[in-house]
Amino acid sequence: MTHSILLLGLLILAYFSGSQAENTFSQYWKENIGLPLPPHWLAAKASPLNLHQLAIYMQLMEENELASHLHSFCKQANVACSTNIQVKKTTNDTTLPPIAQWNNDRIVYEHSPNDTPLSIAKQGGLPFFRESMVKEGGFMLVPDLRDPISYKSFLPRPLASKIPFFYSQIEELKKLFGVVDESNMDEYIQNTLETCEKSPIQDEHICVISVEDLIDFIVKKLGHHICVWSTESIEGSYENVTIGAVKLIYGNLSEPPVLCHSQPFPFQVYYCHVLQEVKIYAVDMHARKKMNHAIMACHYDTSAWNPNHNAFKLLGYGPGLIEVCHWINENALVWTKNL
Repeated sequence: MTHSILLLGLLILAYFSGSQAENTFSQYWKENIGLPLPPHWLAAKASPLNLHQLAIYMQLMEENELASHLHSFCKQANVACSTNIQVKKTTNDTTLPPIAQWNNDRIVYEHSPNDTPLSIAKQGGLPFFRESMVKEGGFMLVPDLRDPISYKSFLPRPLASKIPFFYSQIEELKKLFGVVDESNMDEYIQNTLETCEKSPIQDEHICVISVEDLIDFIVKKLGHHICVWSTESIEGSYENVTIGAVKLIYGNLSEPPVLCHSQPFPFQVYYCHVLQEVKIYAVDMHARKKMNHAIMACHYDTSAWNPNHNAFKLLGYGPGLIEVCHWINENALVWTKNL
């Protein structure tokens, strides 16, 4: 009876959730970042749960009753559970091939990958390339830019801190979100937790599971005066696009940027890391339907990368001998100091 009353109150106050969540995020942003407002596409990642809803779901989690209200939680929190049909709508895009499986190569450079990226590249798209290959007026085979679950939101920090975000607790996590064994989401969770628990090769890294954690890490590494960049859309995926204007937007190799890669997970998780000697470019891609304003990162120190990394299989050479560039995928973020 108590839970029924709580959920009735949740429904009555649901219409306050969007503006309240956005105001909470905006307030935290203003307190920590030297910009008036976050970009709209980043603000949209804030949890839509209001304080009343948060209190209810915190209580349900503490009582181990969240699973019995999973459908309402997933819908109102905008997260991807097995009961949430939006997962299928997002991942089953009939106009493009299946989501590429090589995206993790871009963030775990010591990883020893298999040959999947080479076959993917033949289908249409280079996941790695040289800076000289991206010239205005030239052509470029663009890989898959999609995030498998791009619509998901962060969880509020108090709720996110209660999530068992460890590989050793993966069964508890899957049960919490109703994830079926050997499903796509099962694989996503395993890969994300493995990535987040890997030790970095030379740079500091972190997986952030709330917008407050994200801002705190950025401020710690870059200070309060920053710029944030992201690829505009997925236009150009698996196409031979015409390259338009190419603009260097950050080239200070002594002040490394922070790259945050969106991880496939029930709620929004970013793998953020600081990499030395990286330049950031804004590139106009002229795709079939419309132009995409894409972000490109070029790594000029690859000396610590695994010799078997797919970048070297595709381009030749080896660690430390060439720069390696890649596109910033949909939903990924690049943070730089505002110099």
